[in-house]
Amino acid sequence: MTHVHVVGIGMGPQHLTQEASATLRAADYALAVRKGADDDLLEVRRLICAEHGLPLVEIPDPERDRDDPADYPGAVAAWHAARVEAYADELTARGGSAAVLVWGDPSLYDSTLRILDRLGERPDLSGSLTWDVIPGISAPQLLAARHRIVLHRVGRPVHLTTARRLPEAVAAGQRTIVVMLGSAASLAQLDELPDWEIWWGANLGATGEQLVAGRVGTVLPALRAARETARRQAGWVMDAFLLQAPDEVHR
Repeated sequence: MTHVHVVGIGMGPQHLTQEASATLRAADYALAVRKGADDDLLEVRRLICAEHGLPLVEIPDPERDRDDPADYPGAVAAWHAARVEAYADELTARGGSAAVLVWGDPSLYDSTLRILDRLGERPDLSGSLTWDVIPGISAPQLLAARHRIVLHRVGRPVHLTTARRLPEAVAAGQRTIVVMLGSAASLAQLDELPDWEIWWGANLGATGEQLVAGRVGTVLPALRAARETARRQAGWVMDAFLLQAPDEVHR
């Protein structure tokens, strides 16, 4: 039998829950993909594993078309299929109890649970692979905490999406939007929303954390500068933000 613990780690060691730490100490090893020669996020996972006496097994991340392909879902599906094969090789060879350390919380914009679903369907692992999930602190939680805000207005909904699909959400009439997986290029979309209010954060809870809040048209230059500061200090950027339309801000 092989068991996998999918462990949410927030933005690093400071966000591990007691349940997450106990799970890591009890596992036999951890699996993590390496994204290139200089993977700073892998080094954070390595630090967490070292603190818990857990060997870390690296898996080279399969290539993925990241240049905004016409068939984005197809590109992601192919990438997931390649990851399934890579994980299957290690899990069948090693067995035992493995941990997969997931940034933030495994329920939000992470492929690990989908990959495990597909692994469980494989003839060579069907019936012998089980897994559980240990929740972590998510980016929207950290964003709200840092800005000391509630993400939604009283009795109103909040829409959670990716930067790639922000224009679609606005066009559909969403008025309070949490956006994840941003990029420097995606900030250009905010030029179209100058009267909206934004609460933005980069590398929340980690090295180079940056916060900006205010009317988009006013703070966007400062936001772009803060994003570059976060990249310079940490070597990478993860950002998230809350947007509220003008007619939602005071409800």
